[in-house]
Amino acid sequence: MVLQKTSFSDAASVTPEIIGEAGLTAFFSIAAEWGLSIDQQRNLLGEPKKTTFFSWKKTRKFSLNRDTLDRISYLLGIYKAIHILFADSTALEWIRNRNKDPLFNGLSPLEYMLEGSVVNLADVRRYLDWARG
Repeated sequence: MVLQKTSFSDAASVTPEIIGEAGLTAFFSIAAEWGLSIDQQRNLLGEPKKTTFFSWKKTRKFSLNRDTLDRISYLLGIYKAIHILFADSTALEWIRNRNKDPLFNGLSPLEYMLEGSVVNLADVRRYLDWARG
């Protein structure tokens, strides 16, 4: 395998719109796999206006604010971690099943994340990182 050196000009070509498109594409793929409703998707993204959300869903070429990028980043980490920890068939079960760990207080990890705070997403991400060792 030959590795190519990345120059600063290559890094400069990664625009906020390209980052937004990649993030939104990944988010909507996860949302589809998890079977999330529109309201759940909007909640996890920080409650964007409906018109904004549907624009994101349709074209995906947007520069996203820091909060939305952070939320997507946490969700990508959560998605990756559960697929490392569990077989594909049980990863979705873990997200949806009630959890007895004190962090979740009897809620499923998805229900906990849907409480709306970016801190909840960070908590789930840290929990899974801890579980991965």
